[in-house]
Formats: sequence, structure tokens, C-alpha cells
Amino acid sequence: KWVRIDTIRDPDNAITHYVTVFSDISERKASEERIRFLAQHDALTGLPNRRLLLNRINKACAAGKRSGKFGALLIIDIDHFKTLNDTLGHDVGDHLLIEVARRLTACIREEDTAARQGGDEFVVMLEELGGDPESAGIQAEMVAEKIRAELSQPYLLCGDTEYVRTASIGISVFLGQEKSTDVLLKQSDIALYKAKDAGRNIVRFFDNAMQTALNERASLEAGLRRALARNELLLHVQPQVDAQRRLIGAEALLRWQPPGSPMVPPGDFIPLAEETGLIVAIGLWVLDKACAGLRRWADDPRTRGLSMAVNVSARQFRQDDFVDQVKAALARHGANPERLKLELTESLLLDHVDGVVLKMQALRQIGVRFSLDDFGTGYASLAYLKRFPFEQLKVDRSFIRDITDDPDDAAIVRAIIAMGNTLRLSVVAEGVEANEQHAYLVEHGCTAFQGYLFGRPVPFEVFEAGL
Repeated sequence: KWVRIDTIRDPDNAITHYVTVFSDISERKASEERIRFLAQHDALTGLPNRRLLLNRINKACAAGKRSGKFGALLIIDIDHFKTLNDTLGHDVGDHLLIEVARRLTACIREEDTAARQGGDEFVVMLEELGGDPESAGIQAEMVAEKIRAELSQPYLLCGDTEYVRTASIGISVFLGQEKSTDVLLKQSDIALYKAKDAGRNIVRFFDNAMQTALNERASLEAGLRRALARNELLLHVQPQVDAQRRLIGAEALLRWQPPGSPMVPPGDFIPLAEETGLIVAIGLWVLDKACAGLRRWADDPRTRGLSMAVNVSARQFRQDDFVDQVKAALARHGANPERLKLELTESLLLDHVDGVVLKMQALRQIGVRFSLDDFGTGYASLAYLKRFPFEQLKVDRSFIRDITDDPDDAAIVRAIIAMGNTLRLSVVAEGVEANEQHAYLVEHGCTAFQGYLFGRPVPFEVFEAGL
């Protein structure tokens, strides 16, 4: 309570008596305490929030510097939490987070800290793990595995219905103040990223190799963003031939040549372009260059009958204006649409089937043709494959490599060729590098071929000079 005492005096200034006022301030004190708590704790789970966590990490680092004992930071992320939130609603998601917080607290010692960073991401800080780094790592891993196992137990979220969710965990071990709080959190986050990348429901430790790989990836991404503006991208072409080894077309293949550096392998930068969304702009550039090449070929009697195959990423194809972009590129260069062949992968066929079919049909109406790339490596259903207006299947090189030695690969390729012939689709074998492979494929009905046996990818001018 709050006590206030007032002195009462008479006209001669003599004290006559005192008046005491008592006020009950329990509610105000409770409100102040609540405000103080909310400033440092998560309102949903009651765990320390990021602000309090950072404060405790700083104190733990200072204490570790004095004691010489290691600590560890664990970042825990609930796998596929967004799916649960979107399908069952945010109320159910909140119940899951509250239960996760309870289980986390039960898995650690009283002197350790469990905090919620936000969303479905939690942090556990372990202190006093001893002076040996190996022993500290073992202890941190034991706690992480205990947490992972506990969080994998079923949750009762809607009545008696059980839901199972797993967790990915990244760990960074620290000693004293050799690393800043931001660095520790970043390293744990990198380890978490690696855990998710390895398939989720896994514990991963941070190491310098992870940091190096991440730095290389960041550098590669920054370079790729500049590559278009600096004209570092190149378009090469690789010949395609028929059973008699006569030239029938070529595939346009993207290359990246940074100035003063070795050429970057496509397998290194194309997946990164897909992931970052840069593939949309790069894909438009490729399409434009391919159409320009087709127009040049139309002026040469040796090349006017050749087709040009261009790979189209799923992300690029799903752009609302993709059909208009293709038409614009063809019109801009006056290229013959019937000589353009767009190669799509099986993964594109799994989602939004009707929309994919409509776009393909719109382009088929102007003459553009389609090839199904890397056939056999995806999950396209043969039951609806006939819905798509493909005219060609490309057998993935992984099946061609051992076709003369591996009976399983040979059987797969024969089945694909037979199926293609049954569906009235031409079949292209890519990655043909030996005469024996070519002879086997011809014998079993393959009609088109691509690979080092017939020519490597080269710039347009080299390709045209060698005709």
C-alpha cells in the first residue's frame, strides 16, 4: 500500500494533528510488474524474448571468460510449422508453440536459458559446460538430441487427434567473449540452415567450413547479380544429330565467364539462380539470345532447317506473362517459332496442371514446340503425361552413361524409347559419349542424340564456323 501523511496546523502555525491516507496500489504494482515482464518475455509462451536472451548471452560470455568454462547456443526450428499453421489455423499453431516451450524448459537445467526468438524459432543457451571443448560439444549434443527426441513426440492439439512435428537444431559452442553475441547467433543459424539442408530433424554443429561455404555462396550470388549487367553471361550451343549423325539442331546452354576468373560451372550457379529468383531475368536473356541466333540461322542455307532447344525453369514458366515474353522475343528478332523448342522438366508438371497445359497450348498455336527434359528422374505420372503437348522426350544422361554395362539402365532406356514411340514422341538421348552407346540406342529405336561424341557446347560463331 501507499501511505501519505499530511501535517495539519492552526492559524498560529502550531501542529494540531496529522492526516494519514492509505491507498491500495496492488493493482498498479501488478501492472508494473506485468509491463516489466512483457518487456523481457514472450507474451505467448512466457519464455525470455530476444532482448532478455541477448542480455543473458552477454553475461554468460563474461562469466565464461572469468571461469574458463565453455557454453553453447542451440537454435531450434520447428519443421514445416507453416504448413500446420496454414492448414489448422493460428490458434492450433499457438498451442503447439506453448507446448514446445514447456518441453524445452523441461529438457534443460535451471541455470540454462530457453528463449523464443520469434515465429517457430527458439534458442537454448547452455552454461558451465566445463573447460574442455570436446567435452562441451558432447554435452551440448546430448542436450540437443534430448530436445529433438522430446519435440518429436506427438502433440494433442485438437481434442484427441495427435500431430507429430520434428525439429532441426543448430549448435555453436563458445568460450568467453572471443565472439560477439551477433556472431554466435549467426553461427548457430548457419548450423541450423545446414541441418535443414540435410533433410531436417537433424542436429548440426557450426564449423569454419560452413562459414566458408556460406561466404562463397554469398560471393557467388553477388557476382551473379552483376553478371547480367556486365555482360558476363554467354550462350553456347551443342549439336543434336539423328541416327545417321546428321545435324538436326542444337541446344542453347548457359555459361558464366567472370572477367579474370575461370568459367563458373553451370551446376554451381544455376541452382543458386533458381533459389534467388535471378533465373527469371537470366531465362529471359537466354530466350532473347536464342531467338537472335535462330534469326541468323534463317539467313544461312546450312542452318535454316535447324531447331534451337532452350531450357525453361519452372519458376520462369510460372510467370503470368511467360507466353507474352516468348512471343515478344520471337517478334523482336523475327525468328521462326517452329524452330524454337522449349525444354521443360518433370517437376513443372506436378503443380497447376491446367495452367501449364493452357500456356503450352497457347505457344503451340504459334508453332513453338516442347520437349520433356531429364525424363525418368522425376515423378511425372504417365497417366496424365498425354495431356501435355510434348513432341519429344529427352533421356537423362545418368541412364546413358552405363547403358552398355548396366542391365538396369539399359532396360530403363529401352522402356523410355518404346514408350516414346508408342506416344508418337521422338526420343533424344543426351550425354552420348561413345560409339557403342550410339549404336545400342540406334538399334533400339532412338531417333536423336546429343553428347560429346558429336560435339561439345561452343559459342555460336565456333558452331557456325565448323558447319
